[in-house]
Amino acid sequence: MPDTIANNGTAVPDMSRAAAKAIYPNGGRNRTTARMQAALLRGLVGLAAALTAAVLIFLIGYILVNGIPNLKPSLFAWEYNSTNVSLMPALINTLLMTAFSLVIATPLGIFAAIWLVEYAHRGSKLVRLVRITTETLQGIPSIVYGLFGMLFFVTQLHWGYSLVAGAFTLAIMVLPVIMRTTEEALIAVPDSYREGSFGLGAGKLRTVFTIVLPSAMPGILSGVILATGRIVGETAALIYTASSMPQIPRSIFSSTRTLAVHMYLLSNEGLYINETYGTAVVLLVLVLAINCLSGFIAGKLTKK
Repeated sequence: MPDTIANNGTAVPDMSRAAAKAIYPNGGRNRTTARMQAALLRGLVGLAAALTAAVLIFLIGYILVNGIPNLKPSLFAWEYNSTNVSLMPALINTLLMTAFSLVIATPLGIFAAIWLVEYAHRGSKLVRLVRITTETLQGIPSIVYGLFGMLFFVTQLHWGYSLVAGAFTLAIMVLPVIMRTTEEALIAVPDSYREGSFGLGAGKLRTVFTIVLPSAMPGILSGVILATGRIVGETAALIYTASSMPQIPRSIFSSTRTLAVHMYLLSNEGLYINETYGTAVVLLVLVLAINCLSGFIAGKLTKK
């Protein structure tokens, strides 16, 4: 093996070939095997991505093809009856339910995550307990949340089947999602940002709200988007807490019906299948619009 001459005239062994032999002791045969394995992994990743995209395109296309022809003006009538089965009250109720739930859950989730990351001692037993509890709550079925909401909000607090009972139940349900995603976003912010802020004389609170939170905003809004999707598509918890009255609520203690519940009830009756497809199109467009709006807001906040 030839040696490399250093600046001082000393012969230094050429380690590139030695390293190559250590990695590929059998020479070219192992390199060929490694290339084949890399190509196989790339093929599997590409196949998985193509299947995922194909399933998504098929689902969206199936809903649009079957739903768009059934979008009629009667579906958007202001009042619901058994003839027009209007989705307009359910659409308004969905927006109200989503806004109400997020107003309750988002501040609590963000402030709890800030306490866990910025103020609590990292690695303490309390932090580990809170994280385990949060992860456990994420896996609880929504019908369990609905049963809790019915027993506590509807029965014990005497709120009845109402918008406020459903909103508080959904807020508890999505709180772990917002809290965990916010926590991961805050952890991802480099400590050098905090150290630089402290070095310039900023306090802890000012550093959190002017340096850390803006840097973590895309991740925080990702959690809010996930929570919004779960709220919009929820049925079981709302049937137990908000019931299914197809009317615009006169107060927060009125019974309501969201789009997901409306679509479930129409399909369950079996008499309005075409209207169910039309409702599915509106629900799909609503979710896409909310996601696009959240992405736009995230971009604006990140630029600032």
